Amino acid sequence: MENNLPSLRDFSAESLSHGNVKLLEEAARKARIDVLTMVTLAESGHPAGSLSSLEMYLTTYGVANLTPENCNSVDRDYVVISHGHTSPGAYATLAAWGFFKPLDAVANFRLCSSPFQGHVERNVPGIDWGSGNLGQGLAAGVGFALAQKARAHDGRVFVLMGDGEQTKGQVAEARRIAAKEGLSNITALIDYNHIQISGRTEEVMPVDVRALWEADGWGVLECDGHSFEELYTALRDGVNDEVPTVIICHTQMGKDVSYMEGVPDYHGKAPNRDQYEKAVRELGGNPDYLEKAKARRGNPVPSGRKIVTTINNLLYGEPRTYGSEKKTDNRSAFGNALADVGTLNYKREGSMPLLVFDCDLAGSVKTSDFAKNCPEWFVQTGIQEHATATTAGAASVAGVASLWAGFGVFGLSEVYNQQRLNDINKTNLKLALTHVGLDVGEDGMTHQAIDYVGLMRNMFGWKLLVPADPNQTDRATRWALREAGNVCIAMGRSKLPVITNEGGEPLFAGDYSFEYGKAAKVRDGEEGAIFALGAMTWRALEAWELLRNKGLNFKLFSVATPLEIDQKALEEASATGLILSVEDHHYHNGLGASLALAMAEGNLHGKLVPLGVRSYGASGRSEDVVAAMGLDGASIAAKAEACLKERK
Repeated sequence: MENNLPSLRDFSAESLSHGNVKLLEEAARKARIDVLTMVTLAESGHPAGSLSSLEMYLTTYGVANLTPENCNSVDRDYVVISHGHTSPGAYATLAAWGFFKPLDAVANFRLCSSPFQGHVERNVPGIDWGSGNLGQGLAAGVGFALAQKARAHDGRVFVLMGDGEQTKGQVAEARRIAAKEGLSNITALIDYNHIQISGRTEEVMPVDVRALWEADGWGVLECDGHSFEELYTALRDGVNDEVPTVIICHTQMGKDVSYMEGVPDYHGKAPNRDQYEKAVRELGGNPDYLEKAKARRGNPVPSGRKIVTTINNLLYGEPRTYGSEKKTDNRSAFGNALADVGTLNYKREGSMPLLVFDCDLAGSVKTSDFAKNCPEWFVQTGIQEHATATTAGAASVAGVASLWAGFGVFGLSEVYNQQRLNDINKTNLKLALTHVGLDVGEDGMTHQAIDYVGLMRNMFGWKLLVPADPNQTDRATRWALREAGNVCIAMGRSKLPVITNEGGEPLFAGDYSFEYGKAAKVRDGEEGAIFALGAMTWRALEAWELLRNKGLNFKLFSVATPLEIDQKALEEASATGLILSVEDHHYHNGLGASLALAMAEGNLHGKLVPLGVRSYGASGRSEDVVAAMGLDGASIAAKAEACLKERK
C-alpha cells in the first residue's frame, strides 16, 4: 500500500533533510487526528499517551526494516510495543507507513471481531508482539534480539516503552539479560512524558530512569521526543553503538491538544463530541471525519492477518531405550534426548538454532549436557524467571527453536501471566517443567507444583505432556520439539521404574511412538478401571498387582495428556461402572476433572473416584509425602477395593 513518507531505512543520511522533516510532521498531524477519531468513536481508549508517542512511533517504524511486504518473514527488523495501550498511536503510524488504510483502523478500533483491539496484538500487520500488561515488551525484544544473533542475521530490534513501566521488575530482568548477552542489536525508546494513570510518575513511584539503565550496562541517550531530527539522530547513534542502547524521549502527554497536554485524566479517557471537534480543529482537521468513520464502522470488519506457527526445522534422531534393570528419572531422560537433538543439529548447515534457556538450574533440570555440547545455543539468564518466560516465547517466533527448562513452581506457577501471553501470542515455546507434583518431597509445600494441570487448563493453545517413565519421556521430548505450538513436558524428580508389559518388556519402547491424546493400556481387567497420570503409573501398577493378588482385576491406563482425554479408552473404562483417577496433583482441577468433563460430554455413565492432592504437602521423602496423601500403591488398592464393596 502506497505512502508519501520518505524512506529512512538503513540510516542512509547522517540527518533528516528539512523536506523530510516536513513530511513527517504532516504525517504526525494526520495521525493525531486519527488517534482522536478512534477513541472518540469507540468511546474508550488511551489518547494522551498515544499523542505523546507519535513522533517516536513514526520515526522508529520509518528506520526499521519492517514493511508491509516483509512483516511475515523472519529476515527483517522487529518492533515491540511495550506500552500496548497506546495502540491508537501504533495503528495510526502503521497506516501512515502503508500497512493498511487509515480508515480501516480508525473506524474499527475496539470493535468486536476487529484486529484493531484496545491493546496491540500480532494479528495487525506490523505488530510483532501482543504486549499485554506493562513491563513485558523489553523481554520480548530481548527474545527477538537473541534469535537474530543465533541466526547470524543483522536485523535490529526496537522496543517502544512508557515511563510508568520503568519501575517493573521484569524490565530490570530483561535489561540485565540483554547486557550479559551483548545484544548491541536492540534499542529501546521510552516515552518520558512524566504522567501515568494516577498522576505524575515522580509522585506515584519515583525512579531515576537513566541511572537504572546505566547501572545495568546499557548506553543511554536522551532527545526531544517530538523532534524528528533528534529522534533520527539518536536512533542512528543507538543502532551503531556496541552495547544495547536506550533513548529517553522527553515528550508531553496529550501533545498538540490544548486541553489534554499535561493532564493525567486523558491517559485513559476518550474525549466527548465537543472536545473532539475542538481538538481536531486545533490540528487543522475536519470534525466531519468522525461521521465518515462511523459510517464505515463494521462495514465490513477487517480480517487482519493470520498468525501461522512455524514447525522447527531440526533433526530429531532415534529414541533411546531404557531397560527395566534399573531406575532412571524422567528429567534425565529428557536431558539426554535434548542433548541428542542439540548435538545432531549444532551448527549443521540448514538447521535452525535451538536455544535452550536456563534460570540457574541446569544441573537439576538436566540441561547441562546440552550446554556442554551446544554452548552457543545455551542461554543462562540467572534467577529471572519472569523475563525468561517472555524472552524464550518471543525467540520461538523469530526463526529459532526455543526451550526453557525450570521447576514447575518457577516455570509456570510463578510466571503464569507470561505463559498466558505466550499463548495469546501463539508462540512456539517448549517448556520443560521438572520437580512437579509431590515428588519434590523435602523442599516442602512451597516447591510442590500441584496445580500445573489446572493452570494449563486455563489456556487455549498449550499442550501438556506428563510422561510415565524414561522411555515415554524420551519419545515425548522429541515429539514436543517437532510439534508446532506451545508444548509443556512435566516431570518429577525421583528415579522411576520402567513401565513394562505383562511379558516384562518396556511398554514405551520398540514400536511405540508418542501420540497426543492417546492413553496407554498397561493392564486389562473387568471389575473397574484406574487412570494414572504420568509418573503415578508405577504406583497404580503396584496397586493393580495388590488387587490382582486378591482376585480383583482392574484395567489400568497411563495418561500422559491430561488435557486431551482418550475417549475410546474412557468408554472402555466406563463400561466397568467404576473409574479411579490417580494423580499427585490437586484433585479438583487435574486428571480427575478432565475425566469428569469427558464423561459428561460423552454421556458416559459410571462412578468416578478422583484420588489426588487435597492439601499442601508436608516436607519429607517423596514416598512418605505421597503415602501421607493416600496415593501410594497400598492406599490406591485399598480405595479401589472399598469402592467395589460399596458397589456390591
